[in-house]
Amino acid sequence: MSHQTEPPRRDRPARDPGLQPERTRLAWRRTALALTVIMVLTVRLALTGPPAGGTLGALVAGVAVLGWGAALTVCWRRATGSGAPPGYGRSLPLVALATAGFALLGTLLAARGLG
Repeated sequence: MSHQTEPPRRDRPARDPGLQPERTRLAWRRTALALTVIMVLTVRLALTGPPAGGTLGALVAGVAVLGWGAALTVCWRRATGSGAPPGYGRSLPLVALATAGFALLGTLLAARGLG
């Protein structure tokens, strides 16, 4: 007995995405804005926290700016709707990694300031 596949139906209407693309672009813009605020606060804590400045503070600030730049590149491409970026399947994990890195970094900097 052979298994036959049914031909695709042509009587279905085309998919109407509605406002979903706009909501997605706005969500990516909010993500970019949140990452920018977090980066600024992280750099401020790294450069002015106790002990103020120093090589370690500059290194932390540099890493924060690099992580922000990478995540912002992905967010900007998605927010402007300029097409799928190269490595489309890796964009969400990159933003998630940057967000988790900022959370860890902020926690460490806050703990250093409290101690």
